[in-house]
Amino acid sequence: MVVSISESIGHPALLMLLADGQWRSSGWLAEQLSVDRVDLHEQVQRLSAYGIPLALKGEDYQLARSVELLNSASILAAFGEHATARMPQIEILFEVGSTNSWLLSSEPPPRGSMKVCLAELQTTGRGRQGRPWLAPFGGSIALSVSWNFGNFVRPLPCLSLSIGVAVARALRRVGAHGIALKWPNDIWFADRKIGGVLIELKTEPGGAVYVVIGVGINLWLDEAMRQAIEASGVSVASVADACRTPPLRNNVVGILLDEIFGVLEQFEREGFASLRLDWEALDALRGRTAQVLVGERIIEGMAMGIDAEGALLLEINGCCQKFLSGEVSLRLP
Repeated sequence: MVVSISESIGHPALLMLLADGQWRSSGWLAEQLSVDRVDLHEQVQRLSAYGIPLALKGEDYQLARSVELLNSASILAAFGEHATARMPQIEILFEVGSTNSWLLSSEPPPRGSMKVCLAELQTTGRGRQGRPWLAPFGGSIALSVSWNFGNFVRPLPCLSLSIGVAVARALRRVGAHGIALKWPNDIWFADRKIGGVLIELKTEPGGAVYVVIGVGINLWLDEAMRQAIEASGVSVASVADACRTPPLRNNVVGILLDEIFGVLEQFEREGFASLRLDWEALDALRGRTAQVLVGERIIEGMAMGIDAEGALLLEINGCCQKFLSGEVSLRLP
């Protein structure tokens, strides 16, 4: 297993020293980091530029909220039996542009196992249609897994739906209630987005195909982050909103990877047919008025679920039309 920490924002150890949310004196921090106070102040300013402000009281610093940093041992423990065999490599990065891009640039995993990349900070994380993915430090999960399909890959729209089922199962296991799925790749709670799935395909010389599956999930959101995200027009929620007790971050990651691994095996063995009923039971749109955006066209109708290929079915003036791709937005009353 590989665990690495990026130094590109300057001493990520500063955040690790403050992760417990306690007040720490500038003198103590400087001593622990072997820097002077001018250098410490510059590091604090860089963190603020990354959206991680620190509270200051006299010469003491405090992270606004304690965070649970990613930990490979805790993740493996939550994954359960045969974790190391099924995940021969977990890369835990402090900072990365995109976990998907990192895996796309690396070698594919052996058949029957998955390579994993996680990051505390993702500076160019992407959502649907290339939109930026905003997430609070320590309050989200940004992970990607790669899977080797050999010389054959089933339809990717169905794979995206299947991974949505895996995410919903994992969140149910950690105590979240009311989780739903919005076609084609959004995770929802109370008609608000908790997270999403982004799948990218890479073909190797010789015809081998592997996919990189990115999953972004909001574990908790403060009011400032909610407002920042919703300024882009997306209504958001967090896993904490759906739970009586906020779950532990590493536990969520381990269980999420466990469910993704199980669904990838099932999908490769049986296809989407074995997962379709599970997806339909979580469908947030069925029976509701929805809009499909195709280019600049807006098509409105009644969402009627999905077909065997994962296409969205929309009833328009008494006729059923299917959509294999496009941005679907729900028109709320």
